[in-house]
Amino acid sequence: QVQLVESGGGWVQAGGSLMLSCAASETTAGANYMAWYRQPPERKRELVATITSGGHTNYIALVDGRFFISRDKVNNVLYLNMTNLGSRDTGIYYCNAVRYGTGAYDYYGQGTQVIVAP
Repeated sequence: QVQLVESGGGWVQAGGSLMLSCAASETTAGANYMAWYRQPPERKRELVATITSGGHTNYIALVDGRFFISRDKVNNVLYLNMTNLGSRDTGIYYCNAVRYGTGAYDYYGQGTQVIVAP
């Protein structure tokens, strides 16, 4: 089973930036896509951004143009570069790796907390 470990969370003032990382314990080259989710306080977990094995990216409207997802397939690391942060971005951020078909999996990390102060 692939272990995913997020890091890079912390406290930042509104308008600031953070770079989240997600390190995989073994190769995720076979993942069909990887994603970042977040769970704001007292709200449900929501999808933030995805990146396919081919490098195609998608973002929810709330972060489009401010967040940038990328993937280092050689070192098995997923990134989320977050800029112009606002209080609405506060939450626990989770990375996710999904593979379909033979050897299918759907793994999440334990999360890293982001707090954006007004």
